[in-house]
Amino acid sequence: MRWKNQWPEREPRPKVKKLSNVEKKKILATFEQGIETSPVLSALDVQVYSRRGRFYFEKEWQISDELLEIETIGRVTPLAEADFGEDILLEVEKNKGNWYSVIQGTAEAIIKKIANDTKGTFHGLGVLNQNLSNMVTDLIQMEVEMQDELEFVYTETGTKCTTQEALFHFFGTPIDIIAEPRQWYIYHRTPTIVEVSEDRSSVLVQFTANSFSDSFGGRCLYVKKDNEWDIFIIKPNQSSNIITATTWLEKRNWEEW
Repeated sequence: MRWKNQWPEREPRPKVKKLSNVEKKKILATFEQGIETSPVLSALDVQVYSRRGRFYFEKEWQISDELLEIETIGRVTPLAEADFGEDILLEVEKNKGNWYSVIQGTAEAIIKKIANDTKGTFHGLGVLNQNLSNMVTDLIQMEVEMQDELEFVYTETGTKCTTQEALFHFFGTPIDIIAEPRQWYIYHRTPTIVEVSEDRSSVLVQFTANSFSDSFGGRCLYVKKDNEWDIFIIKPNQSSNIITATTWLEKRNWEEW
């Protein structure tokens, strides 16, 4: 006698609501304004497009001098059946053609969720985004102190900085460089500064997993060369310290792992 597998039924995809041109333009305008007013999203040059009844948020990544990769960081679906005030759905592609829900709500709630993301689903720089959004003028670097055990705090308040805040305010690293390595952020790795060079031109950062079931650990080196910051993923057995990592990169003509 054979037992039949009782697989759970696949949850049906939400029905897409057909928007009028007026509705479509209103939602698109909300998203575009949210990107423009977000220090992180604007620095990352995130774009939003309307295609086939949905909205897609995209980011271009310069892989090399000749290779440009376009990443769809999220899509928004207008829902045909929804509660009042929760009429659109934000989704992220887990793997090709497989999307999962992040939040259901208004256009304002959707763009806020993307801009203030701290996990890495969209960029991981949400705390820095909120910090910079409070500035009434152009973005400026705030006074930050480096204390013992590589802890960074705001000079005025003594509040502890995240790694991303320290990279921006203390070292002056541009936001688009801080947002890499993108693949590690996607899998919700947490960055921690583990070493700083004496002249502050090199910062070794450890990325670790957030759960006990995931034993990932990797390091990258943020380096200021010729007055410009760059980032390099380091081979694990060459990442024990800045000197080892730099020597390894120099032998490879600064080609990352």
